[in-house]
Amino acid sequence: MKPFKFKHFEIQQSKNVFRVGTDGVLLGVLAKVETASEVLEIGTGTGLISLMLAQRNSRASFLGLDINEEAASLTQINFECSPFHSRLKNIHQDLKDFETETRFDLIVSNPPYFEESGSDKDKIARQTVELNFQQLVDASVSLLSDCGVLSVIIPAEAGNGFVTIALENRLFLQRRVNIKGIQNSKTKRVVLEFSFVEGVVEESDFVIEKSPREYSDQYLELTKEFHIFKNRERS
Repeated sequence: MKPFKFKHFEIQQSKNVFRVGTDGVLLGVLAKVETASEVLEIGTGTGLISLMLAQRNSRASFLGLDINEEAASLTQINFECSPFHSRLKNIHQDLKDFETETRFDLIVSNPPYFEESGSDKDKIARQTVELNFQQLVDASVSLLSDCGVLSVIIPAEAGNGFVTIALENRLFLQRRVNIKGIQNSKTKRVVLEFSFVEGVVEESDFVIEKSPREYSDQYLELTKEFHIFKNRERS
């Protein structure tokens, strides 16, 4: 497959690894990474999210985990070829077996969210066969620093269930971004951020397209340091 080129790095892709997609790009630009020193990405795929976050925060160190050996290898290639390679590390690892003394200021994930089905297409990346929301929350509770943040992007209809699981484990919702595919449409995805500190929830809306195949000004502004736009319309 052709690599996906961004302004400051490119992503090698494979038909057997979940490709660059809008969800990953959105988490890469929306997750609050500015004050983090240690960042963990759970389920790296191609390494896209960590690379975007590394561009946004020039001081932080990043560790990526992926249970898929081919994905882990692909991420390693993309990390090594990036200008941020000295701050990026990736390992082939099942989160359920992961142990470290490091506590992370930010944990990010674009987790699987479909129930197990008969389809083998992107099975590990899309279906909850190896990682479900409860397992992700459990691991985050043990791996976050005292002031750490868990940031995820999931379908809107799964948002309230994730918030409930997090709350049961004393992770409180801090921020919710409601993502709409097109202006005046229903919320399609949500970015949710949690911490151990209970407080007022910051809520906002984000629109990807203002009309069919034309990015919103909001999307163009937030991704301008990453995407190579030939014009204001989607190619």
